[in-house]
Amino acid sequence: MMDIHQILKQLPHRYPFLLVDRVLELEKGKRIKALKNVTMNEPFFTGHFPHRPVMPGVLMLEALAQAAALLAFDTMGEAPDSKSVYYFAGIDGARFKRPVEPGDQLTLEVTLDRMKAGIFKFGARALVGEETAVEAELMCTMRTIA
Repeated sequence: MMDIHQILKQLPHRYPFLLVDRVLELEKGKRIKALKNVTMNEPFFTGHFPHRPVMPGVLMLEALAQAAALLAFDTMGEAPDSKSVYYFAGIDGARFKRPVEPGDQLTLEVTLDRMKAGIFKFGARALVGEETAVEAELMCTMRTIA
């Protein structure tokens, strides 16, 4: 549905902070399903943790937020420009169910639950295979910057 080149046109993030590799499914105004391939080459693994590498939970949430941003841009029918930034407004009910390690593939599933007054509310979860790694409600908003 969307490869890395199309993702790079939508998201301002770049290495090492671009955390969506491919979009598998995108249903305008409803949901997105995307992938993050987790490799030993990720810079955070050198310190988290050297003896047992685990992807930080906040980065799993960030990957979900990036997928949510792609859904929001598609829903609004516009791409972000250099004058706007998409920010977290809140994270509720975050639950971490299993560690994510090198070699895992995170499937990012995000649904748009509500869009009101410039605030987007999403239901989000990331899975490894059939197992949920993290789930949360995400709130995001777009802001114009100087």
